[in-house]
Amino acid sequence: MELRALRYFVTVAEELHFGRAAERLHIAQPAVSQQIARLERELGVQLLDRSPRRVRLTDAGRRVLDAAQDTLDAADRVRMAAEAPTRATVRIGTTAGLTARLERGIDALRERAPAFDVVLVDLPVTARLNALRRGDLDLALARGVLSAPGLRVLPTWSEPLRAVVSSRHPAATRETISITDLADSVLRFPARECDPPLHDALENALCEAGARPRLGRPAGTAQNTIVEVGSDPTSWAVLPADQVAETDSARVRAIALDPPISVVGSVITPESTPTHSAACAVTAFRDAVTPTQRPVD
Repeated sequence: MELRALRYFVTVAEELHFGRAAERLHIAQPAVSQQIARLERELGVQLLDRSPRRVRLTDAGRRVLDAAQDTLDAADRVRMAAEAPTRATVRIGTTAGLTARLERGIDALRERAPAFDVVLVDLPVTARLNALRRGDLDLALARGVLSAPGLRVLPTWSEPLRAVVSSRHPAATRETISITDLADSVLRFPARECDPPLHDALENALCEAGARPRLGRPAGTAQNTIVEVGSDPTSWAVLPADQVAETDSARVRAIALDPPISVVGSVITPESTPTHSAACAVTAFRDAVTPTQRPVD
């Protein structure tokens, strides 16, 4: 029995979707199907119920999943023992507004391999990507990055955007709001030079939503944007939810957009990072998804 087959099976069991599993593994979907079928023949049981609309674990599949995860974790510990005789250090590039995700992700990584130290490096996104290319970082988290030459960009989470208004804004007491409801206010958009990928992602999200808000003078960083909007009840901003929550400012209100708009966050690694290690990072830093939330084929 090959570890590769177990790894493919665990990935499909986590995604309950062959296409998404193949994307995470960076291989063609037929190769995943072939390995799962071979594993089922070897074990003499059906691990997955497949239909045109969904994939489900069988009772045997649930039993095998637990054992397969334990086996892969044990293999990781063996590999780490062989490759890292001293305590390893994982260097993670980050930015403001990711504290809660980092805490959850690091805890998840330590459940798999507890013997490593973490060094967090707060850098602007361009410097973060360059540090990865130089080998100064092992992985990075970033919002809005779609591709990066020489690096592997792995979409990991979807973060809702919030309309940020002064606590003195007429709409400050609302639970949800549409962009058209803010037509009389001026949008303070973060300047592109502060974070080009995030700026472009926010701009594209608004365009895809068909929004054409009135634009005011560009703002600086997210923190500066919040301070400036908090002092001006005639303006508003749109920012990722976690970024707003981390400021904990009483001068602004973050209001859910209706219809919702989101921005994609990614784990980014050097291309040389082993596929399984990159997949572990994606699993650690993505949002928790319950079985009832999984989309069907």
